[in-house]
Amino acid sequence: MNPVWRKTLSPTARERGRVSDQDIVDHIRAAVLMQRLPPDTRLPEVTLGEVFGVSRSVVRKALTRLASEHVLDQRPNQVARVRAPTIEETRDTFAARRLVEGEAVALQAGRLDAKALDALSHHVEQERLAYAKGDEPARIEHSLSFHHLLAEHAPNRILGSMLTDLIVRTSIVIALYKRPTLSSCYLEGDHPRLLDSLQRGDAEAARAGVDHHLYSLENLLELCPREAETDLMAIFGARG
Repeated sequence: MNPVWRKTLSPTARERGRVSDQDIVDHIRAAVLMQRLPPDTRLPEVTLGEVFGVSRSVVRKALTRLASEHVLDQRPNQVARVRAPTIEETRDTFAARRLVEGEAVALQAGRLDAKALDALSHHVEQERLAYAKGDEPARIEHSLSFHHLLAEHAPNRILGSMLTDLIVRTSIVIALYKRPTLSSCYLEGDHPRLLDSLQRGDAEAARAGVDHHLYSLENLLELCPREAETDLMAIFGARG
């Protein structure tokens, strides 16, 4: 998946009708992953059509695709909403990701080429710098990119596809349940240690690193319902 964390659509693209359903999918998915579009947010077709400057049929196609990716809930005769996982589903999601990502990194330990290791190292360093600067959107961007690279390089492609799906689901869960008083979910040292295990070819250390990282993330959550008001026009850059 190509990162589009901070991308906004230009007025020219809207005016010329060049916004596709894929553009809408990318932007809504990115907004969810970046925790700018909270769970349970309503996504009316008419409003999204105005935001992106497209017909309802284009919006409807995008929403259907996002529902198939488990980013949205779409029910007959109801407005689509960003997924709002239950507490039980949250626990199940983390448990599944520990199993899948643990196996994925164990298979990759000692097998990643220099280019892949350099890319992972880049995101580790950029995440650290973003955290030091207090740039949480950039920190999330590099953290997600780190894990998506692991999914992309999984030698078992089905396992990699499962991990990609679980990364999205986990991001939705974190957006819903992150403690309101917590400014960042940065876990200093986790990604560098995991990268070191991958470089050394220590499969069990890599698996244990993922296990520790995801348990620690889960422990940062406050499992209780949340509500949020969301301005879709502001989020998707239709103003100014």
